[in-house]
Amino acid sequence: MDTIDRTPPHDTGAEKGALGGAILMKRAISDVADILEDGDWYHPHHETIWRAILELYGRNEPVDLVTLSDHLQQLGLLAKVGGTSYLAECVSTVPTAANAGYYAGIVHDKAVRRRIVEAGMRITQIGYSGEGEVQEAHAAAQTEMAAVMQPREESDCALLGADLDLVAAELDQLAKEGHALGVPTGFSDLDYLTHGLHGGQMVIIAGRPGLGKSTLATDMLRAVAIKHRRPAVFFSLEMSRREVQHRIISAEAQIGLHKIRGGNMTDHDWAAFANKLKDLGQAPLTVDATASRTVHQIKARCRQLKQQTGLDLVVIDYLQLITPGARRPESRQVEVSEMSRAIKLLAKELDVPVVVLAQLNRGPEQRADKKPHLSDLRESGSLEQDADIVILVHREDAYDKQSPRAGEVDLIVAKHRAGPTTEITVAAQLHYSRFVDMAGT
Repeated sequence: MDTIDRTPPHDTGAEKGALGGAILMKRAISDVADILEDGDWYHPHHETIWRAILELYGRNEPVDLVTLSDHLQQLGLLAKVGGTSYLAECVSTVPTAANAGYYAGIVHDKAVRRRIVEAGMRITQIGYSGEGEVQEAHAAAQTEMAAVMQPREESDCALLGADLDLVAAELDQLAKEGHALGVPTGFSDLDYLTHGLHGGQMVIIAGRPGLGKSTLATDMLRAVAIKHRRPAVFFSLEMSRREVQHRIISAEAQIGLHKIRGGNMTDHDWAAFANKLKDLGQAPLTVDATASRTVHQIKARCRQLKQQTGLDLVVIDYLQLITPGARRPESRQVEVSEMSRAIKLLAKELDVPVVVLAQLNRGPEQRADKKPHLSDLRESGSLEQDADIVILVHREDAYDKQSPRAGEVDLIVAKHRAGPTTEITVAAQLHYSRFVDMAGT
């Protein structure tokens, strides 16, 4: 009887070949990067070398044996990966750098097979555990395999004139409809300005603590999932799932949030709640309040939801609470930059708008008018760079209780990649944990 080789699927030669090709020719780096995903390398020192190559490539610096060795030496990693002699060995295994993409394909294939093996082991454990209903076990097994077999992102690459006929048809449709409304925000002036939120956009809602970032984001979720019945997900890294539910009930049924939390609802409040039960129960809104989420975990959950129910909006509350990955960058600024870029890529990959909340630094509090500026985004200029839309939340009455603008909220659209910037004023109904159009007050 044949025995099964228990060694995890891998191909050391292909890994060395992909690295060698990338060291030999700059163009080969992009060929390999287009094929490989995070975690595809079997040997940890190969992944270390690859990350060093990408760092040099990302800084538009030359990549060769000398520069790569020097960079790894500066990081204190050269000896750990086998020294310059091992880098030279990788290069010597490649007859031509043009083969790097082919070798990368082998590396990716082996990585997928390893994931299948790992998923199979987890499925086996699910079967042996005997816990829960059999339907639950079956669903868990399906989820494990679905996570492994996620389809790769389709390339969005073509000649400029390849589909001009489709572009013309879309423009004709826009002319007939007058405008194209994407995912609605729930605020008429904001929708008029942006034509709704669109797939691939990264939208930042930023402000100082307590000024209404979460309220605005929750209002958008209510408009999408409850009013328009379009699937959305809310990653709440600050509030519990129950807190989110309380806020939504308060806003939808117009019940004072303090009554809900204090257990002081009147008969009228209970009737208002009952009147909204059907709408709330049928809303395709997933609330994920799991603590310590990483960007990769958020991405995996979004992929799963997209596949299972579809997905039209993602909201993350908030950026600075996202847990870093296993590899800690050298500074908080680099860490935030990496998370920002990963969120933008998530929006593009899933073709959904991703709204991410962010804290501002103390800059507004040091100004006479207390108004926030785009430069107040904390820790990283890449947030401003990656975002398609940045909305800064400002309330005068939060700083001046005697302000004649009590109850008014300025949504300062400080960046709008596809259109003009402006200030939009809405009304704050904080006792109902919501903002509304001024015309609706």
